[in-house]
Amino acid sequence: MNASDNTAEQIAARMDAVIRRQRRAARDDVEGLTHGRFRVLRTLDQAARPLRLSELATQLGIVPRSATSVVDDLEAGGLLARQPDPHDRRATLVALTPAGTDLLTTVRHKRRDAMVTLLDRLTPAEQTTLLGLLNRLADD
Repeated sequence: MNASDNTAEQIAARMDAVIRRQRRAARDDVEGLTHGRFRVLRTLDQAARPLRLSELATQLGIVPRSATSVVDDLEAGGLLARQPDPHDRRATLVALTPAGTDLLTTVRHKRRDAMVTLLDRLTPAEQTTLLGLLNRLADD
């Protein structure tokens, strides 16, 4: 392994550690909310409209059966609701409930707060540099 490979591996490991810390903090006091369930809530929120299960699965990059299982769990918890598609009697739409929206807001605040705590270790200039570097890496 050359030095560049070693550096890349170290960066990946440190990024994973930061992400795990943020996820762990966001899940505190939120029983049963896995990353996968959070992704479903976030995807529905970003869609700004109810989605068919097949659309939801496509946006999540999972098979429809897996989406159905997660939606079943979230619906049982009162975070999502199924409703008939007004344009297709055979289809069902999935939407966030007010409780789902509230939970998503809580988790987002916890994630932000966890990141603020981590970023407090850096100076404002270092935070700006980090953001710029992450933006460059995230650009497609």
